[in-house]
Amino acid sequence: MGTKIGIIGAGGIAGVMASTLARMDEAERYAIASRDLAKAERFAQKYGFEKACGSYEEMLSDPQVELVYVATPHSHHYEQMKLCLEHGKHVLCEKAFTVNEKQAAEVFAMAEKKGLLVTEAIWPRYIPMRRTLDQVLASGVIGTPHMMTANLSYVIDGVERIRRPELAGGALLDIGVYTLNFASMVFGDDVAEICGHAVKGETGMDMQESITLIYKDGRMAVLNSSARSLSDRRAVIYGDKGYIEAENVNNCEGIKVYDLQRRVIASYLPPKDQISGYEYEVRACIEAIAAGRTECPQMPHEESLRMMRWMDELRRQWRIVYPME
Repeated sequence: MGTKIGIIGAGGIAGVMASTLARMDEAERYAIASRDLAKAERFAQKYGFEKACGSYEEMLSDPQVELVYVATPHSHHYEQMKLCLEHGKHVLCEKAFTVNEKQAAEVFAMAEKKGLLVTEAIWPRYIPMRRTLDQVLASGVIGTPHMMTANLSYVIDGVERIRRPELAGGALLDIGVYTLNFASMVFGDDVAEICGHAVKGETGMDMQESITLIYKDGRMAVLNSSARSLSDRRAVIYGDKGYIEAENVNNCEGIKVYDLQRRVIASYLPPKDQISGYEYEVRACIEAIAAGRTECPQMPHEESLRMMRWMDELRRQWRIVYPME
């Protein structure tokens, strides 16, 4: 039998995770919790969960639940993760981890004190293509990388979690977080300056933005996100001997390497047995729990804190404050 998984929140992203768990031998679809019992029951029936709960406390009180996947809007993560930890449960929480660095630091401190695993479900950090990209860069095939661009955009400006300040809305925490994580994975975190510009919607939330990271050694990352338009989701890393193009910033579907004549000289694809990409973060949690760790090496606590810190700084520049802050 695999690790018994409980899910908080019965929305679309929980459905993707549930479908993924169904094809994993090491994880078991055990419980789903929603504040709407009927919704939880429909979810349980659709995805083959053993137990449906009409409150989070009910599910968390079940001693059989080993790992909880938090799949609610990020405005709710802080309270829900603390509730999980109070009930002695390990946690895999969707991005953005919390609404700010202060909340994240409190959750991590609580997890460390209780000896429980808490990690952020930012899937690009866990997928095999992340290691492939690392290896291609390390090979020196494009020489010294000096600049990179990444974009991620979806037409979601009418969605409640994007529009509403009380849900910590805006494009940054929902999709911009992926471009920031991609820059961090490729160029690291030795940033000298972070700056950005945002366009706000009628509710005061950022609907689209351009972010520039300037590294201490002179490298630059230029990142674009929008909740108002569709983009190609590509990232390009520019070197002095060629460039690398990654397709789909948040779940890399392919990598192409180009030489100085802009000819494709190598290409890479994800593993053929990849389910959705979510399976790798679940496996990382199961392995970390078995090893007695409170964090996953793929996304250490300090890295989640740094991403929140960067987004806090950008919101400070844009004068965006959420009601719960």
